[in-house]
Amino acid sequence: MQFIKGVGPRKAILLEKLRLTSIEDCLYFLPFRFEDRTQFKKISQAIPGEYVTLTGEVLNSGTMFMGRRKRVFEVIVQDETGIIRAKWFRFNETYMKEKFATGQKIIFSGKPTINKRSGLEIIHPDTEQVSGKNVSSLEIGKIVPVYHVTDGLHLKSMRTIIKNVLDKYLHLAEEFLPDDLIQRHNFMPRSEALTQSHFPPEGSSLEELDAFKTPAQRRLVFEELFLIQLALAFRKNRAGEEHIGTAFKTRGELIKRFVKLLPFTLTGAQKKVLGEIMKDLEKEKPMNRLIQGDVGSGKTIVALTALLTAVDNGTQSALMVPTEILAEQHYLNIRPFCEKLGIEIKLVTSALKGKERKIHLEDILSGKTQIVVGTHSLIQKDIQFKKLGLAVIDEQHRFGVMQREAIGKKGDHPHLLIMTATPIPRSLALTLYGDMDVSLLDELPPGRQEIATNLFFENRREKAYGIMEKQLQQGRQAFVVCPLIEESESIDLKAAVTVFDFIQEQYPNFTACMIHGKLKKEERQDIMSRFLKKEIQILVSTTVIEVGIDVPNATVMIIEHAERFGLAQLHQLRGRVGRGSHASYCLLMAYHPVSEEGQARMKAMQNSGDGFVIAEEDLKIRGPGDFMGTRQSGIPLLKIANLLRDIQVLETARNEAFQLIESDPDFSDPKHQPLNKALKRFLGNYMELMDVI
Repeated sequence: MQFIKGVGPRKAILLEKLRLTSIEDCLYFLPFRFEDRTQFKKISQAIPGEYVTLTGEVLNSGTMFMGRRKRVFEVIVQDETGIIRAKWFRFNETYMKEKFATGQKIIFSGKPTINKRSGLEIIHPDTEQVSGKNVSSLEIGKIVPVYHVTDGLHLKSMRTIIKNVLDKYLHLAEEFLPDDLIQRHNFMPRSEALTQSHFPPEGSSLEELDAFKTPAQRRLVFEELFLIQLALAFRKNRAGEEHIGTAFKTRGELIKRFVKLLPFTLTGAQKKVLGEIMKDLEKEKPMNRLIQGDVGSGKTIVALTALLTAVDNGTQSALMVPTEILAEQHYLNIRPFCEKLGIEIKLVTSALKGKERKIHLEDILSGKTQIVVGTHSLIQKDIQFKKLGLAVIDEQHRFGVMQREAIGKKGDHPHLLIMTATPIPRSLALTLYGDMDVSLLDELPPGRQEIATNLFFENRREKAYGIMEKQLQQGRQAFVVCPLIEESESIDLKAAVTVFDFIQEQYPNFTACMIHGKLKKEERQDIMSRFLKKEIQILVSTTVIEVGIDVPNATVMIIEHAERFGLAQLHQLRGRVGRGSHASYCLLMAYHPVSEEGQARMKAMQNSGDGFVIAEEDLKIRGPGDFMGTRQSGIPLLKIANLLRDIQVLETARNEAFQLIESDPDFSDPKHQPLNKALKRFLGNYMELMDVI
């Protein structure tokens, strides 16, 4: 980078902070907004707070002092309608005096403010000297790009660097989209799209530019999303062609016995999704399906039916989840059914050690253990299955593509079923799981009560806990969730220990207990068993109870320091109540100050109980990268596209990509070779997807 005109060793280091380490990085480092400096105004027309471009003559300039030490360089500029002052707090005095000599005509842009003493002024405006009639500038008289910069790198320098890159290296940006696709969508050439996306032509709409809707920007957004979808289409096509798994017989005797054991009737959505799963399992082509479902929609029963189907066909099945506590909860929920059906089930986590671990691994290898529940430890080398027929992964956004593939390699192309604990907005589902078939559990079991969600600040604590007390007196139970186990000197949060002490003191007539991740497995299981038996009325907890716990008699969820939790996590915690026939409450206890983002989360929680609506709001608040935990999920870091803004372009790109792979699955057509090359280069930094080509 330091060999680009205008970039030396120091600026190269600063550019690296912005992840700009190559020519291509600079070409795709698009402005995030634009400023219109094409319309010149008179000084008398300048409005405080509104961006303006002015011209005038320097009346006077020089250094002045504010207080004893603070120096300010001030330039007084006039036109025929008035006077305005320009001020700089960081400057080279000799240079500034030469640049702003008395009588010099200048053009300058910025946002004016009112100084009570001296009137209208602009702090650190962009300026250009007028010499003759024409001014050649990247700053003035144009629609000017605004880039993200870092400390020590001025915006003006960034514009110059990008312009130099375009001037010298734009010819390297070769076209790779097929001609028929370009013509179908009336796309402009790639090089022209790059130029106009950085430095728009005269007459461009500022509104369209800031919304990323100009023809140039849409072309670049499309190609980025198209490359991702192309990789997913290739992966899906290759999996279908190359891999032959085991075709299962479905709806066998074991499944019929299992259904009779259920104390409830399956919902219409569960039956529909199970039908889709069974149809997949009956094929030799390995199933690759994603189940999306809201809190309490019954994903576990659907998964268990699939696990038992694999067992009924003489193979083993595995359920992999992201945490030990969730693995324990799934194991405890599933084990009673397995015991009644005569199925051997084992729990395998990193906590399993020594002789007990050795016995477990031997039983799995011999096939004696038919269902294995565990964490990512299931993909470790020492765990070998005799015949793994199905792997179910409780995704919860914490496993990447490579981890999903690793569990698949434990068998001879086993069927794969992924469950999401949090609904995913359509745009992200198409990007993260575009190579999978998707099923929706969009129906809650009958009798589920709507959960009243209310926000309380610390001065209304008594009212919130009064709601809990009233429910306890009616024989109900309550969760109280805190973000930390112990008080921290650096972070002022209500800790579970402190809240537990408060509850024991305030509510001596009710049995309270505390559960958290540092307790031993046996202790956690004992506490949960007592809570289910109603021996414990108040369960004070950290977020270990976020998922997997079903206590129909629990009707109150108090979340301490709710402003510190993510929106998806808040929704998951709320889903621990309202699982019976009683009215239920989620009470958000917040503490000032609450950030703007925190306020948005609280508002979203109060406005909706629908997980899919919550997911969309979460995406708006956090953005795609933060929403998914980008690096671990396998989604490329998008440079141009925005999955929230560009959903329509994404769907168009997806359709084009899948059609192309269907017609030319191996890129054998010579006209697709530039595209093949571009795809490999694009995926070079994303090892999770790299093996698709």
